[in-house]
Amino acid sequence: MTSRERVTKALNFSHPDRTPRDLWWLPAVEMTQKEELNNLLRRIPMDIDTPKCKVGLSQRQKGQPTILVPGSHPPVVMPRKGNYVDEWGSVWHVAEDGIIGEVKEPVLDDLSKIAGFSPPWEYLESTDLSKVNRSCAESDKFMLSGICARPFERMQFVRGTEKLFMDLAYGTKEIFKLRDMIHEYNLERVEMWLETDVDGILMMDDWGTQNSLLISPALWREFFKPLYAEYCHLIHEQGKYVFFHSDGWIEDLYDDIVGMKVDAINSQLFCMNIEKLAEKYQGKITFWGEIDRQRILPFGNVHEVTEAVYRVRKALDDGTGGVIAQCEWGKNNHMENMESVFEAWNKPLEKIKESN
Repeated sequence: MTSRERVTKALNFSHPDRTPRDLWWLPAVEMTQKEELNNLLRRIPMDIDTPKCKVGLSQRQKGQPTILVPGSHPPVVMPRKGNYVDEWGSVWHVAEDGIIGEVKEPVLDDLSKIAGFSPPWEYLESTDLSKVNRSCAESDKFMLSGICARPFERMQFVRGTEKLFMDLAYGTKEIFKLRDMIHEYNLERVEMWLETDVDGILMMDDWGTQNSLLISPALWREFFKPLYAEYCHLIHEQGKYVFFHSDGWIEDLYDDIVGMKVDAINSQLFCMNIEKLAEKYQGKITFWGEIDRQRILPFGNVHEVTEAVYRVRKALDDGTGGVIAQCEWGKNNHMENMESVFEAWNKPLEKIKESN
C-alpha cells in the first residue's frame, strides 16, 4: 500500500494497513538537530508531504528581509534573530534563532487607513506552482498544499491581536471590510491550489487558548464560520480533502468543524478531554495528531511519551482509520522522544487496548 493510499483509507475509515505518519518540526530543529532529523526520517518514513513550489514576493517585501510566517514547512528562509516583513507588509520580530517570532508592527495599525489598503495580489501572481504536479506524480506520498487560508490569524497579523479583538467587540464596518478583503484573497489562493494535483488542501487558524476559546463561539459562528464553510465547499467540489490545524482548546467548535465536513483536524488534544472528544466524534472526522508538545515531548521521558500515545490510541484508534500519527518536533526535543511516538503507534492495537 502506498502512502497516498494509506492516508486516503485512513480519511475514509477504510482499514489502512497501518496508521499513516506525519512529522512536523520547527526551523530550529534543522539548525541544531539536522542530522538526527534526517536519520529519523530515513528510518521511519512519513506518509504526508508538501510539493515543491516557489513562493512569490509582494511589493511591500521588496528590499526587505522576508520570511514565511508560521505554518510554512519548511520555511523559505531560516529565521534568525532580527525583523522580517511578510507579504502583507507587517513586521515580524524574531527574538531567537529558529523560532518564527510574532508581529510587532502590524501594517494596518489604524483601521481608518483601510480605504487605501489592498491585498498583495502580486504575491499570488508571482507564486509559481508549475512544479507541483510533477512533485505529486513523482511521489507516492499523500500531498498537501501550502497553507491556503487563515483568516483569523491573518487579521491579527494585519491589525495586531489586541486591536483586532477590540475591532471585533465594536463590530465596526471597517472590520467587516478587512475580513471580506482577506477572504477574497484566500479564495483565490485556494483556487490556485485546486488547479493542481495535490490530494488535500491545508488551512489553519489558532482559535484557542490553553483552556478556552479566544472569542465567543457565537461570534466565531457569525463572523468566521461562513468563510471556512465556503473553503470546505470549494475544496470538496474538486474532489480534494480538507486538512485543518488549530491550536488550543477548541472543544466548543468541534461540532461546527465536523459539520463543515473537514476531513482531518490537527488540534492540541492534550489541552482538551480526549476521551470526551472520542465519544462524540470518533468515526466522524480523522484526528490528525497530536501528542502533547508543551510538556510531554520536550520534558517527558520515553515511557511518558509512549503512555501519551497509548492514551490517544485507546480513545481514538479502533483499527478502521480516522487517526494519523502526527507530532511536532520542537527546539531541543530529544530524538528518542520523537522516535518513541512512532514506535508506540506501530504496536499492535490489541496490546494497546489491553495495557493499563
